[in-house]
Amino acid sequence: MFFSIRQHQIAAHETEGLENPKNPGNKMELVLFRTKGRTLFHTSHTKQAFGEYWDVAEGKKISKRLWTSRMKAYCAQKAKEAPKPPFFFKITIAGWIFLLACFAVLGFIVYDENKPPLPKSEDVAAKEQPLAEGDIFFGHFEEYKESEQLGRISAGVGHGWFKILKVENDTYHVAKSTEMSKSHRPKEQMDSTSFEMESIPAKIEEKGAYTIRLLSADGNTEFAATSLHSGG
Repeated sequence: MFFSIRQHQIAAHETEGLENPKNPGNKMELVLFRTKGRTLFHTSHTKQAFGEYWDVAEGKKISKRLWTSRMKAYCAQKAKEAPKPPFFFKITIAGWIFLLACFAVLGFIVYDENKPPLPKSEDVAAKEQPLAEGDIFFGHFEEYKESEQLGRISAGVGHGWFKILKVENDTYHVAKSTEMSKSHRPKEQMDSTSFEMESIPAKIEEKGAYTIRLLSADGNTEFAATSLHSGG
C-alpha cells in the first residue's frame, strides 16, 4: 500500500536577540515544520507545528540539547502562531471508493443475515415432515445378496412408486408399486395408485431436504426417495 510521511517547511523566522549556543556570533534562523502523511486512502497534517534552529553560516541544524530556555520559549511562541494547514484529515477518491465498497459489503451481509428464507417447494417441505402411514414416494430400490466369492452384491434394482403401509415406532413398512421399472422413467408415467399387499420393514438411514434413504431390517433392501407426497 502506498504510504509516505514527510516534514514540510511552513515558516522561517529571524532570531535577533538570541545567541547561537554552538557558535556565538553566527546568525541563527528558526524554521517551522509540520508533518504530512499520505496513504492511498487519506492525507493528513499534524495539528502541532515544531521548530528547528539552523546555523545560517554553516548551514547546519543546531542540536536541541544545546537550546537555551529563551530559544525554547521563542520556538513555542512561533509554533503556536504558525499558519494552520488547509485541512487536518482528508479522504482521497480511492478512500471514498473503499469506504463505499465496505458499506456495500456490510449492507449485503446484514441483508443476507436478515432476509426471509426462500419459499420451499412442496416436495422439499414434504420431505422435512415425519413419514406417516399412507405417504407415497417416488424413487428406486436396490436389493442385495451375499456371494461366497464377491461378498455383498446387487441382486436387483427397480424404479417406481412406494407406499408406507404402516408405522411402528421407528420402523416403516414399505410396499412397492405393482408397476416397477428396471430403468428410470418419469414419475408421471408410473402407476402411483396400486401397491403390493406385502411390505418390507425398514428404518430411515438418511433424511434430508432432497433425499430419504431407508434400509430394510435385514439389510438386504435399500430404498431411496426423490419425491414425496403426504397422505397417499
